[in-house]
Amino acid sequence: MREAPRRRPDVDEARLAGELGSDYVCRIARAKAGIGYIRVLERGLPNLPVLAADTAVVLNQNVMGKPRNTAHAEEMLRMLSGQPHRVLTAVAVAARKDDIRVRTSVSTVEFRKLSEREICSYASGSEAYDKAGAYAIQGKAAVFISGISGSYSGIMGLPLYETAQLLEESGITLFS
Repeated sequence: MREAPRRRPDVDEARLAGELGSDYVCRIARAKAGIGYIRVLERGLPNLPVLAADTAVVLNQNVMGKPRNTAHAEEMLRMLSGQPHRVLTAVAVAARKDDIRVRTSVSTVEFRKLSEREICSYASGSEAYDKAGAYAIQGKAAVFISGISGSYSGIMGLPLYETAQLLEESGITLFS
């Protein structure tokens, strides 16, 4: 079977005033799945479910998305240094235009205390970008993490347990 081309939907990822992190990731994942589903139909591709996800890092009440630049990445890493924080990832499946289902994975990640050298070095590399909270658990930032509770795949950005549930609900059998 030929894979459909991957393309990011045009979704404004700005957080609404007072929006909770969990509501934010659900809204964005739902919007991405809905737009993706419409694009699939417009291209005449098979009517299959469209999968989308969004992740945010939450420290206290501060919801962190992707860093804007190196200075912003450094600021995020300084805030996370030595702190436990939550990683929220919502995954959405659009099976029809009017049927978008969403599940959320909530995990806790604890960073050890980071040195200024580590923060600056990591933020100057490419790994911090396009990642909520300015880090990738599956990359070099793994050495910053003293503990996790929850879903490793959810922290990476696609919670497999929740994704499997949604796909099964959409009629896609994972194990035959």
